[in-house]
Amino acid sequence: MATFYDTHAHLDYPDYAADLPAVIERAQAAGIVKMISIGTDLESSARAIKLSEQYPAVFAAVGWHPTNVQDAPEDLRPALRELARHPKVVAIGETGLDYYRLPSRQSSGTAGDDQTYKQKQATLFEQQLEVAAELGLNCVVHTRDSLDDALIKMQPFVGRVRGVFHCFVDNPAAMQRVLAIGSLVSFTGIATFKNAQTVRDTVAAVPIGQFMLETDSPYLAPVPYRGKRCEPAYVKEISELVAQVRGCSLEELSQATCDTAHQFFPKLLQR
Repeated sequence: MATFYDTHAHLDYPDYAADLPAVIERAQAAGIVKMISIGTDLESSARAIKLSEQYPAVFAAVGWHPTNVQDAPEDLRPALRELARHPKVVAIGETGLDYYRLPSRQSSGTAGDDQTYKQKQATLFEQQLEVAAELGLNCVVHTRDSLDDALIKMQPFVGRVRGVFHCFVDNPAAMQRVLAIGSLVSFTGIATFKNAQTVRDTVAAVPIGQFMLETDSPYLAPVPYRGKRCEPAYVKEISELVAQVRGCSLEELSQATCDTAHQFFPKLLQR
């Protein structure tokens, strides 16, 4: 059986509170041998670390998600440094920029509120990039309606910090812009959706060694599980679609994506 990694899952979420041991067991039975649980704030990051201590196959990323920016401390860096020094923390994140739910799109928000919101996200993103550079880690990057600004924010860190632009849904031209700054992309179950031809075009176009696979569990379950709770075992279905689109074997895809993960997350090789 070809083996794969789930490089992005939220295993600390309440969705798994009742059956996480079974979820991890199903993943390993499906050949998903390593999983990265992604933090979305300090408490979530601490929970991800705890899971990495409980389960040998689980690793952690620590960070603060841009949509949680209103609750973020003024300076995230001291607490983030402390968490990130854990031996099973493989990256900083989930960080980035998200302009999908701007205040002006809510009931009483204004354009001025939008600017304040974006600036808070930018400051938080920059703080996390600084910690990543300081500790020699890479970043798990979230973008939604914000790719241009995310690339600009990462530019000063080129050569020091790479990003994996997770759940990548943009076209091949956008993917090339990500690769041009030394970063990577990662694909979820969206690639299996009937209306996601643009994602499949990007899957076909991305060079080998420049992408990884993930679930973003509990979200975005691939076909045939679409609409249900996602879990790391479903990397199997994602990998089958990606191999089909790229015209390669599962074994070749396994080798390529796992090698890429080792290079991007070197601490995955620790036992």
